Amino acid sequence: MFSAASLLFVPGSRPDRFAKAKAAGARLTVIDLEDAVATEDKESAREAALAHVSDAPEGWGIRINAVTTLAGVRDLAAMGDTAVLPSVLMVPMVESAVELDVVAGVLGERCPDLVPLVETPRGLRHALEIVSHAKVSALMLGGADFSSELGVDLAWDPLLGARHAMVLACAEAGKPAIDVPYIHLDDEEGFAAECARAAALGFLCKAVIHPRQVPHANAAFAPSEQEIAEAREALDAYKAGGERAIRFKGKMLEAPFVKKYRAVLARAGN
Repeated sequence: MFSAASLLFVPGSRPDRFAKAKAAGARLTVIDLEDAVATEDKESAREAALAHVSDAPEGWGIRINAVTTLAGVRDLAAMGDTAVLPSVLMVPMVESAVELDVVAGVLGERCPDLVPLVETPRGLRHALEIVSHAKVSALMLGGADFSSELGVDLAWDPLLGARHAMVLACAEAGKPAIDVPYIHLDDEEGFAAECARAAALGFLCKAVIHPRQVPHANAAFAPSEQEIAEAREALDAYKAGGERAIRFKGKMLEAPFVKKYRAVLARAGN
């Protein structure tokens, strides 16, 4: 189960930043081979990423290039030949589950969990099909490309409808939705506010592009100690009550709320 509350990108062309990015405390650190890497640096970035995750793949992800591009084909070919793969593979610009079949077909039984990025209106229209793929563990909204497709600012209001559609598709598939990065690096208050709004909407993770943003994302999306304690208390009370609807802290506690409490503990690793 994908349980990361924060997802930090680091450019694959900057291997000197890999360790620092990991130390920031994001639940998943993703080496980016796509948007953050110039065309002439694609090969060296790919080699650096695969070499880095080979020793300790857990907690690391790699975002490859779109499988409909030459760079993406080369990424997949290299991964098919490497001995160790990251725990998560992010696939950009996905518009149908067929692209995920290609990735899974090339990597076979070694294929790690896939996190596709929906970055076009067509991709959003097929979001349920994409997130329902057997190898997909979560789905991310790619805000920069999506806002560019719409001709709007990368801001909350213009992408609100897309966010709603993403959350609904992920909820139907029973998998987490990951919200877009916040590009205003010096606006910590604005970032914290957007995290709170995204969490209230149903997103379970926030992509971040600077280590300073990680604590705010973890605080907004990772269950707090208070939430974990309440979930345990509620589940104990429900079990003691014969797993029937009961009164708990002045509220009705029944199956739908029990499911939510169980999800809190799962995200906390309990």
